[in-house]
Amino acid sequence: MTPFLLILLSFQLIQAAAEKIPVGGQAVIEGVLMRGPDRWGLAVRQPDGLIWTDHWGNRPWSSMGLWRFPVLRGMATMAEMLAVGTRALTRSAQISLGEEEDEKLSPWELALSLGVAVVAVVFLFALLPLWVSSFAQNHLAFSETARHVLEGVLRALIFIGYVAVIGLWKDMKRVFAYHGAEHKTINAWEADAALKPHVISRYSRIHGRCGTSFILVVVAVSIVVFALFGGGAWWWKALSRVLLLPLVVGISYEIIRWSSRSPVLGRAVMKPALCLQYLTTREPDERQIEVALAALREAVKDLR
Repeated sequence: MTPFLLILLSFQLIQAAAEKIPVGGQAVIEGVLMRGPDRWGLAVRQPDGLIWTDHWGNRPWSSMGLWRFPVLRGMATMAEMLAVGTRALTRSAQISLGEEEDEKLSPWELALSLGVAVVAVVFLFALLPLWVSSFAQNHLAFSETARHVLEGVLRALIFIGYVAVIGLWKDMKRVFAYHGAEHKTINAWEADAALKPHVISRYSRIHGRCGTSFILVVVAVSIVVFALFGGGAWWWKALSRVLLLPLVVGISYEIIRWSSRSPVLGRAVMKPALCLQYLTTREPDERQIEVALAALREAVKDLR
């Protein structure tokens, strides 16, 4: 599992969910993480074919203090996603490989892995698009507006290209299939369907609140935010891409929340982003759906 993959998968958590009970999810290694109203549920397929499950308490960071307010709650949610996603990905890798609890990564190893991932994200999605767009402005007579648009387009293309390339990797195809199983299970749950693998398999693997869509919204919002506050000397342009990212995330989160509550207009706005899920999901088999369902049962109390 590459460090950058850890960041990518952590972005896949679905936000602000169904009317009846909020449920979201994330694909992990040979498993699925689900978020219920009161707890997280994790299910992983073991090497012997059995499903290992676990759950722990869930008190959203965005429900505490100032982090409850618009924009700030998006920042808190992203931080929580990274923290919980790291925990779930690490544990799922251990379970799926049959490793013992005492073989888990140390805090320093986790910190190093996450640090490398963050550096890779900053370089690929912040500095590289900025450098190329600045080059175009200086040598190809691009206007300031054109430079900002080019920077945002490059950021989106880099992400799409990365997802497309790693999707060719056999192990990632399985992760993306679990991502599809997670979406199908949540879609069936929200539709009050019978929670049986053969029934869940009929539902779409595309979901409107997927974090994959969230990333493309971040790209669009970043064009506007960086145009307003990210000008000036080159060193500030580079630094601002990092410092302003929490603001971009917070605004993007509010757009996702709004789109999920405005079925017609929201669907029209989010449709281009939803198409990207055809790259980050695959059609799962019923065994993978069984794992997603087990995770949902762990996340939602008294679910039968």
